[in-house]
Amino acid sequence: MIIIPAVDIKNGKCVRLLQGRQDAETVFSDDPAAMARKWANAGAELIHVIDLDGAFTKGPQNLDAIKRIMKTIDTPIQLGGGIRDEQTAETYLNLGIEKVIIGTEAIKNPDWVKRMAERFSGRVVVGIDARKGRVAIEGWTENTQVDAVESARFFEDCGLSHINFTDIYRDGMQTGPNIEETRRLAESINIPVVASGGVATIQDIRNLMPLEACGVIGVITGKALYSGTLDFEESLALVRSGRQRPAP
Repeated sequence: MIIIPAVDIKNGKCVRLLQGRQDAETVFSDDPAAMARKWANAGAELIHVIDLDGAFTKGPQNLDAIKRIMKTIDTPIQLGGGIRDEQTAETYLNLGIEKVIIGTEAIKNPDWVKRMAERFSGRVVVGIDARKGRVAIEGWTENTQVDAVESARFFEDCGLSHINFTDIYRDGMQTGPNIEETRRLAESINIPVVASGGVATIQDIRNLMPLEACGVIGVITGKALYSGTLDFEESLALVRSGRQRPAP
């Protein structure tokens, strides 16, 4: 399992939102590239970057900030927010973004997303963001009746890198990840899963580690790192020690 720091960009700044609400914003830095460099220097293997303005406006809005991050670090980036068509996805991949995250279109246009995953094998991530097991789209502003597990199953065996699974009610709330729903999803599919939403302390990382056995390969964390309730290097040491532990 890997620890994936989040750098969410809104109006060119590094922020976090509570449950994805635009009116519940905390600015952590005016320099997203500096925050990305901090996590890269601390040993991050992958950094999670979201163009929040892009997610709400349905198209890229923070390209300059994203380019600055890419010039600042060599650590691979998975990028989401406003990726709604092939041209946008290709633009990012051609810039050197390691993986693109597609959320809304995975529900609205799943056949296209599957074709993208087949074309760019290992470089497309599906973001499944759910409230009570049902997927939300359009920057989390629109609820659907689509079951998260059923949505994920559609993308089996098409070259998808992994699925980012976020419990929206817990995102930014530091109330602990939704272990039960994350486990349910991971056990239902063969695609690797990255957990997101609710991480607050090192104990939350410990609670997630057993899910590695059913396909949870990482956890995204943002607010806990920025507020100081979770120490990145301590978390990294914990999961790395777990990798070295012999199988029972």
